[in-house]
Amino acid sequence: MTNLPPLNSLRAFDAAGRRLSFRAAADELGVTQGAVAQQVRQLESHLGLTLFERVPKGLAFTSAGRSYHRRIAGIFADLRAATAELRPEPDKVLISVTPTFAAKWLIPNLPSFAEACPDIDLRIMATEKVSSFHSDGIDLAVRQGSPPFGASLQATRLFRQEVIAVAAPKLVGDARDPRGADVLPALAKIHDTHDLWPGYLAAMGLENKSPRGLRLSQTALAVDAAIAGQGAALVSRFLVAQDLAAARLVQIGQPWEAGGNDFYLLAERAASTKASVRAVSDWLALRSGEEA
Repeated sequence: MTNLPPLNSLRAFDAAGRRLSFRAAADELGVTQGAVAQQVRQLESHLGLTLFERVPKGLAFTSAGRSYHRRIAGIFADLRAATAELRPEPDKVLISVTPTFAAKWLIPNLPSFAEACPDIDLRIMATEKVSSFHSDGIDLAVRQGSPPFGASLQATRLFRQEVIAVAAPKLVGDARDPRGADVLPALAKIHDTHDLWPGYLAAMGLENKSPRGLRLSQTALAVDAAIAGQGAALVSRFLVAQDLAAARLVQIGQPWEAGGNDFYLLAERAASTKASVRAVSDWLALRSGEEA
């Protein structure tokens, strides 16, 4: 064993040989460029050979260095493969959700998921477009709508679409009844792509008396604008539950069930036997039930 070069020097040589750059090798190994260069020099001293030519744009192998690196790189590849067999990657589950659902509900609840499913690698695709289970390779999706969603899909309702008007406390804090609908008509309205304000005001028998308004492309942005005091936003109650509990927002007036646009968890029926997908589905159903 005393004739073997130091392992750190071999690792530095392997990385530098794959990258042909001390700087890139240092970034890969998480050390300084000088540390990589020093390790390679120590290896060259140990072997009594020059392994790299230092050139203006980086490194170039010597003949001996190229031959040696081919063998060393193969050995490290075998080590990584052997280790991966002993420590397999956790099950991966890819879920497609809207950016608002990701930002306002799923990500805040990830600590609960990690505790409940520590061996599952949950990967989140946040997109407004309708994802394909086949072409996008997703396992689950959360979308608003009304069933049926297709014969091949299994749908589980997670949340009813209960819409409430919310605003920052500072906008309504001096009102006689900050939770009453009397303050709502005068507040600036924050709109998103769902454009629920006309239907909500009509259902509540209210008239919009504010000439100001703000239009944003996502509900998450509308919520953030409301927290910043830009006006009142309409949003599903469960998406702002934490903001209400933390008093970043207050509810104004009565809730409204728009109907026909609830939040559903979608999964392929054929994939329902996959244990990791079932585990994520069960956690989503349980967690949403706790907040319902």
